[in-house]
Amino acid sequence: MKRIAILQFPGTNCDLDTKYAFEKLGCSTTIVWHKESKLPSNIDLVVVPGGFSYGDYLRAGAIAKFSPIMSAVKEFANGGGKVLGICNGFQILTEAGLLPGALKRNIGLHFISRFQTMKVVNNTNAFLQKCDKDEILNIPIAHADGNYYIDKEGFKKLEANEQILLRYSDEKGEPVVVNGSITSIAGVCNKNKNVFGLMPHPERAIETILGSTDGIKMLKGLIA
Repeated sequence: MKRIAILQFPGTNCDLDTKYAFEKLGCSTTIVWHKESKLPSNIDLVVVPGGFSYGDYLRAGAIAKFSPIMSAVKEFANGGGKVLGICNGFQILTEAGLLPGALKRNIGLHFISRFQTMKVVNNTNAFLQKCDKDEILNIPIAHADGNYYIDKEGFKKLEANEQILLRYSDEKGEPVVVNGSITSIAGVCNKNKNVFGLMPHPERAIETILGSTDGIKMLKGLIA
């Protein structure tokens, strides 16, 4: 049985959804409060879930990166441990320097909440190994600061290392502008492909009654 640690900050609101999703897939989960200095022993994955850590004051994820638990997360990631950041978790991981780039306010400055199709760009990683390259997935999004940015040099490295995970697209796979992200990027990973971040919420797409089960493929990749 895989052991999952799910972080919880003041303002986190997707921790229980994430817990439910991984337990549905047969995992053992532990909620870890942000003031803890250590992660549980023998864990297989750390998840930084969605929400509004510290109310998104200053900048989304900018305060959470200083929480005591993040030092343990960095140590875990630097040792090869798998880390997944979803929405606010993605923002926290970029602010902490565990993922390249930054998340800015959406173009148009509006909060976006809806199902959104996206294309799998690279599946040469644990997170998307259960998906086909160019597969179209339908996953909910819910964010105000999902506009992914990286400079030209950084973007070249992302492409060369196959670090771009997902792009927002239409049902045919053509890129669409959702929040202003450079080249419609919806998710990336680090160079070592053990730290993953995406704005869409796969934990909200695990049951037919919710509108999609496409999130199962993503989460199963990390616990394979």
